Amino acid sequence: MATSTITSKGQVTIPKKIREQLNLKKGDQIDFQLLPDGDILISPQKRSYHDLYGILKRENQKPVSVHEMDEGVAEYFLNKYRPS
Repeated sequence: MATSTITSKGQVTIPKKIREQLNLKKGDQIDFQLLPDGDILISPQKRSYHDLYGILKRENQKPVSVHEMDEGVAEYFLNKYRPS
């Protein structure tokens, strides 16, 4: 069992062992569920690919197709690993 203390602001530090087992990283969110017996279930918040929509958008950035992305990646690797 891991133990933590509540601060005056109602915050707790999740013990390292628990963070590692849940694969929690800085910025991750967790869900709390109060069970009928008074226990609390803590679980990492699951993300959907829908949450990623627009995450890479930059102001004034021209949209590119998957084909253009593939061409750019291929060109990068050809230039990087082309024999001199």
